[in-house]
Amino acid sequence: MAQFESNIKYVPYSQEQVYNKLEDLNNLAALKERFEQVREKVGDKIQDMSFDRDSLTLTVQGMNVTLRIIEREPCKCIKFEGDKSPIPVNLWIQVLPVTSEQAKLKVTIRAEVNMFMKAMVTKPLQEGVEKIADMLAMISY
Repeated sequence: MAQFESNIKYVPYSQEQVYNKLEDLNNLAALKERFEQVREKVGDKIQDMSFDRDSLTLTVQGMNVTLRIIEREPCKCIKFEGDKSPIPVNLWIQVLPVTSEQAKLKVTIRAEVNMFMKAMVTKPLQEGVEKIADMLAMISY
């Protein structure tokens, strides 16, 4: 099991505002708009993304990857699991209060990869977890 964690990102919104926006993935239309604006930074690795209430589907280098929400811990954490992903993967978005008007968030990915695969996926997954956290930190909550 390999684990990758983003740096902690601070957002100028309350923990409750951040959680309420992220717990229904339909609210992430702003993320898709931001993605279009920062496409140059992300490169062509991610071609498309779509959402519904409980899932997020990305087309990454021609391969569809779907993440489904499997658990919501109100105001603290949203847990996802890969659905039909090439490797078993889980993702967490943790949201913690800093003040009543500021929260911090961190994204964690755990993937079941063997030692050979770990060498190949470490850099892309670490970069991916950072880019996800950066995009989440840019959203207006």
